[in-house]
Amino acid sequence: MPLASIPSPAQGVWHLGFVPIRAYALCFIVAILFATWLSERRWRARGGEKGMIGDIAVPGVIFGLIGARLYHVITDWQTYFGPRAVKEPYQALFVWEGGLSIWGAVALGGVGVWLACRRRGLSLGAVADTVAPGIAFGQAIARWGNWFNQELYGGPTTLPWGLEIDQAHGGEPGVLYHPTFLYESLWDATLGFALILAGRRFALRHGRLFALYVAGYTFGRFWIEGLRIDPVGGVDHAVTLLGLRINQWTSIVLFAGALVYLWMTRDKDGEQILVPAARHEDSHEENRGHGSGASIT
Repeated sequence: MPLASIPSPAQGVWHLGFVPIRAYALCFIVAILFATWLSERRWRARGGEKGMIGDIAVPGVIFGLIGARLYHVITDWQTYFGPRAVKEPYQALFVWEGGLSIWGAVALGGVGVWLACRRRGLSLGAVADTVAPGIAFGQAIARWGNWFNQELYGGPTTLPWGLEIDQAHGGEPGVLYHPTFLYESLWDATLGFALILAGRRFALRHGRLFALYVAGYTFGRFWIEGLRIDPVGGVDHAVTLLGLRINQWTSIVLFAGALVYLWMTRDKDGEQILVPAARHEDSHEENRGHGSGASIT
């Protein structure tokens, strides 16, 4: 074993009595809490109502978890179904074993947020721009769950920051692997800071900052995904098309879509509702003569 390397955790589950405490789940909980906290601060700074992001986050997280698991199972179906399956079909429900896709989380989570915004009469674009940096930072935190599970690592490497993987998780003695979880975590954290700076420097509203997040994330995810291997039971179960992994094709499509959206909305301007109409009217009455709270941007 080389002198320099990144060790994998000896365990990812601890027991508090008969209750299992899973590092993978803890990473996701911390990620959600941090993303919600940051987004709430950004929402309030724009003039939005206190606590609104937390309310919107509930359906977003529920829908997002369902979508994240569905996408993983659909794109990695051979792990659970068919002649090459190494797990039982019912294990597709075992979220704690890993396998939550950001693509499914954002797609179906976005549906939950849209429903919440529609019910409250808020502008979806304003909410999306507000939460974009938080999502990036949340992903940076959540990726450490993959480290504890010893999953989603890259191919063999001789780099000094190579990752040690146990044989039980597909590793070979004396071989180090690309720590793709770390690459993506660093990329996401950098993206989060870049989005905050871009939002302050440029007028990226009406969903444009969120589109920039999508473009930035998919750009990094494409090359990181190309480093990954997915050995389950000694077999690589990654689904490919024309030499590229499905997640790479997804990155290409979403990256192009984000650029198209940025171009098409480059001159878009107008009001964005940050406070529900009824509450805004109440606030306006209370502050008549003293200036009402901001409700549109």
